[in-house]
Amino acid sequence: MAISASTANAERFQRNPATREATWVRLTLLALGLGFFALFLVLPLVAVFTEALRKGWEAYLAALIEPEALSALKLTLTAAVIAVPLNVVFGVAAAWAITKHDFRGKQLLITLIDLPISVSPVVAGLIFVLVFGAQGWFGPWLDTHDVKIIFAVPGIVLATMFITTPFVARELIPLMQAQGRDEEEAATVLGASGFKVFWHVTLPNIKWGLLYGVILCNARAFGEFGAVSVVSGHIRGMTNTLPLHVEILYNEYQFASAFAVASLLALLALVTLGLKQFIEWKATRTRQEAA
Repeated sequence: MAISASTANAERFQRNPATREATWVRLTLLALGLGFFALFLVLPLVAVFTEALRKGWEAYLAALIEPEALSALKLTLTAAVIAVPLNVVFGVAAAWAITKHDFRGKQLLITLIDLPISVSPVVAGLIFVLVFGAQGWFGPWLDTHDVKIIFAVPGIVLATMFITTPFVARELIPLMQAQGRDEEEAATVLGASGFKVFWHVTLPNIKWGLLYGVILCNARAFGEFGAVSVVSGHIRGMTNTLPLHVEILYNEYQFASAFAVASLLALLALVTLGLKQFIEWKATRTRQEAA
């Protein structure tokens, strides 16, 4: 009887006009969504690859393998390889502290994690110039000890780290808050050390969220422009990342080369999207199997 009643209620709910949108409303919303997707996402990607290949594959490959492009790619990879692991360590530690412990200043820590999202990247770059530049707070000391940060690789890495700081932490905090502390507390009562609790209890529960945060952090590191532009000095072949190299080529009216290099960033965006969808699918499947 209970099943029959539930089925009847479900059928009445589906047939009730008050609970369903009209067909024209659904079609209009679908058309708006698809139109927005085509205009602002698909069309720019098509334009990038069309312009990149306008002069043929030979010109496209030549633009990618010329020394300045390879130097920009190498510097971009270097900044990402350094910044992303450090932000993973910080993000996991911050999320662990915020969700598993109570302490004074917790809200301040959460606010500081959100700071790079609130501050303009250009302002962030200027802050690093103010602190580490030749006329900055530590400029004379750095000059005395022959340490270069601004207009050098360390400044680019610092700027990239600052901009990408929130991505891992912000992905893990809601996930770890939803999971609670019960499993960690039970493992601690049973005598497990802090590292064992993290490795065998916490990490398996957050692995998909952690991978998702790493992917977003890496994509942001590859595409950062504003803060890196301020601290790099735009020294060709030395301190230009891929986005900066695209800007220089475009300003010099080398449109085919600019779009060829930009296509690398577009490919990264597509790969990131694919990995994101795979991780979401895998996480959903894992939850369903656990249930």
